[in-house]
Amino acid sequence: MNSGNQNLIDLEKKLLEKEEKLEREKEQIEKEKAALFGKREEYSVKLQKVSGLTAEEAKKELLKETEVREAQAVARIIKEKEEDAKRTAAKKAQEILLDSMQHGALDYIAEYTVTVVKIPDEEVKGRIIGKEGRNIRAFEQATGVDVDLDEEGIIRLSCFDSVRRETAKRALEKLLKDTRIQPFRIEEIVNQTKQELEKVMLEEGEKIAHEVGVFNLPVELMSILGRFKFRTSYGQNLIVHTLEDVKIGIHIASEIEADVNIVRLGCLFHDIGKVIEGEGSHVKLGVELLKRFNIPEKIINCVAEHHEDKPFSSIESIVVHIADSISGARPGARFEDIEGYSRRLKDMEEIAKKYEGVDDAYAFEAGRELRVIINPGRLNDAETIIIANKIREEVSRSLAVPGEVKVTAIREFRAVSSETSI
Repeated sequence: MNSGNQNLIDLEKKLLEKEEKLEREKEQIEKEKAALFGKREEYSVKLQKVSGLTAEEAKKELLKETEVREAQAVARIIKEKEEDAKRTAAKKAQEILLDSMQHGALDYIAEYTVTVVKIPDEEVKGRIIGKEGRNIRAFEQATGVDVDLDEEGIIRLSCFDSVRRETAKRALEKLLKDTRIQPFRIEEIVNQTKQELEKVMLEEGEKIAHEVGVFNLPVELMSILGRFKFRTSYGQNLIVHTLEDVKIGIHIASEIEADVNIVRLGCLFHDIGKVIEGEGSHVKLGVELLKRFNIPEKIINCVAEHHEDKPFSSIESIVVHIADSISGARPGARFEDIEGYSRRLKDMEEIAKKYEGVDDAYAFEAGRELRVIINPGRLNDAETIIIANKIREEVSRSLAVPGEVKVTAIREFRAVSSETSI
């Protein structure tokens, strides 16, 4: 029993010794901790003296440096994302444009200034020429085109004005089937053909409008659109250009979620001023025409802005401008020389028409000859000669015409008497 008590006493003594030891170690740790804290404060004071900054100021400086460093990292990330976005956007834009150009692709035949009519045999040419060439002269005077009979099996009709050329072609095809070829009959056929051509223009206008999904347009407006068939712009047929423009514009508008209907009509009407007679640019003439028919303002703005004559007012205007540029700029679409040639011949005719006593004027032989139709009731023979010389001098002075210009003034007096039997 005494042995057991002794063991407990020894164990208790050992525990007390360990407890005292732990207390001493704890006290030592606290002293070391206090010493370290004191050293930290000492070093902090020394650091402040060296740097000239308080602890608060040092903290702010550190935060500032961190912000700059992180801002640079963020800026770098943003720039990388922007570059990536640009590359992606450029690629997407390229895909949209290429896809749009494919949608707008049409079969295209370049139109120049010559139309060919095939004839069955050479005997027909003799009837067309007539006695001493009177029939061919009457035909050229009535249609305003130059007739070339030199090549076997065909007759070439040459004129810068495609409407005149089409009228002459249709009239000549009728005359080839008619055995009564004489000056009065020629004039009658040509006048009938001109009236028929008005109906053709209306049909063509309806066709182009319906092809692009536009319906219920005023009859007069569709007839004006039909003139596109007989009009070229830099050698590019206006119907072909307009259809390309509309298809490209619609595709781009669909891709970027613009108003497709505004783009559709803006592209359809953008060049309508080119087939209207009047003063000013085709943009101005087109805008005035559309206002007359109460076309919505957004569509009129597309027409007014498609050549950047005024700032773009909508994304639809930009799309019409881009579609027009794509169609006109594709390789082989346009020929600047053809446009300049046509404009020069038209200017020659306008110079002659402004003189008093001149009823009409036609440019032939690529502008080397100008035929002027004189009103016999207003000018006599002597005055006709004077007018012809004045016209030749002004044409040579005002226009860059290669070679010498021949002005032929035609003054013809006719008296027609008819009797009706009952």
